[in-house]
Amino acid sequence: MKIRALKSAFFLVVVFSVLALPTVVFCQEHHAQSAGRAPAGHEDDPLKEEMVKLDAVFREVVSGVSLGDGARVRRALETMHGAMEKTHEGVRHSTVQIPKNPDRVKEFVELDRKFHAKLDTLATAAHKNDQQAMLKLTKGLLDGCVQCHSTFRNP
Repeated sequence: MKIRALKSAFFLVVVFSVLALPTVVFCQEHHAQSAGRAPAGHEDDPLKEEMVKLDAVFREVVSGVSLGDGARVRRALETMHGAMEKTHEGVRHSTVQIPKNPDRVKEFVELDRKFHAKLDTLATAAHKNDQQAMLKLTKGLLDGCVQCHSTFRNP
């Protein structure tokens, strides 16, 4: 059982590392934000702000899940509160532009709602410190990241 959990944790780290490669700029900007500096160009784009937050959140979530630390996962997820609503408000007011397939903005919003609902489910599993559920949900969420990026993000 321990070996299976370690293999799953390793899988998550590998998948997340691959996903993180195209977000190096976002990561650098996140570090600037952590140091008290606003990331350049994100002041008026809630979607980019949300992606920067997600980058940091998933780093913590992957670590928390692999260590069976539900409290760490919950703390990371708490930082996402309000991000979806801010992004959707930006879509309504045209301060958020979907880079790829902008004509499918309604589909983007629906995917984002479902994604955040799964984040809430992950928070519930983390509250119960249910490592297997956290692992399964995290894998599904990362798959959702890949799906959304392939549909709505330019390379």
